[in-house]
Parts: sequence; C-alpha cells; structure tokens
Amino acid sequence: MKNKKTYLTIVVLSIISVMIWNVLNEPGIKDLKGNFKEVAYIRNEQNTGPVIRIYAVTVEGEPWKEMEQYGNYMPHNKYGNTRIFFFPANKSHPSKLMLGDENIPETMEENCLAIYEKDGMSQVNLRLNPYAKNR
Repeated sequence: MKNKKTYLTIVVLSIISVMIWNVLNEPGIKDLKGNFKEVAYIRNEQNTGPVIRIYAVTVEGEPWKEMEQYGNYMPHNKYGNTRIFFFPANKSHPSKLMLGDENIPETMEENCLAIYEKDGMSQVNLRLNPYAKNR
C-alpha cells in the first residue's frame, strides 16, 4: 500500500511539473523578432456592446510574419474589433490615438508600415503599407 501511494504521488507531481513547464514556456510577444513596443492605446467605453481596441506599436525592421503574430497575441473580444498600427522605431509615431474612422493623425500615415485588424467575426487582415498611395 505504501509503494502504491509513493508511486501515485510521483505520477501526480510529474504531471503537475509538466503542466507548469508548459505554461512557463508558452511563446509570447517577447519571443518575436522586431522588438515590439506599444506606444499608444485607446479603448471605447462601451461595455455592453462591441469593444474597440486600437494600438500604436513601434517595430524594428519589417518583420511581416511577426506583425501578424503580434496581433494574434493581443486581446480580442467576440464581436469586438482590435486594430494595431505598426510604425518604424526610428521614425515618428503617434502618442495618442482617436476613436472613429480616422485613428491616427494624418501626418503619421506616411510612417505606418502595416495595419493589423481582427474584426467582430475574428477575421484577421494585415494590410502592408496601407497609406502607400498617399506617398
């Protein structure tokens, strides 16, 4: 009986150890290339309807795949909208964002590398150089 308890204790401790190991080694934003830094954030005050989150993030280089992965790591609510504007770290970027149709100042549009958007149906869209026609 004592051997059975010892064996069961070892099995349970092993399972708990594996679970803790998996949680601590889960990939995240810090594992992405590009040195992402959130520089501005705004959220609507609507708590009964769709939640709108808008971010401005600086990035080093143009790691397109990592930009989409970064967006996938960000919070998102069902029927809400998450929008992320990516800017080069060495150029000017907005320190304040606005709700509505225009989220960043027009003067900052030329520096925008990409816009990530996850809509209310969880459809992801990454637009590269979204304001290129204005240049």
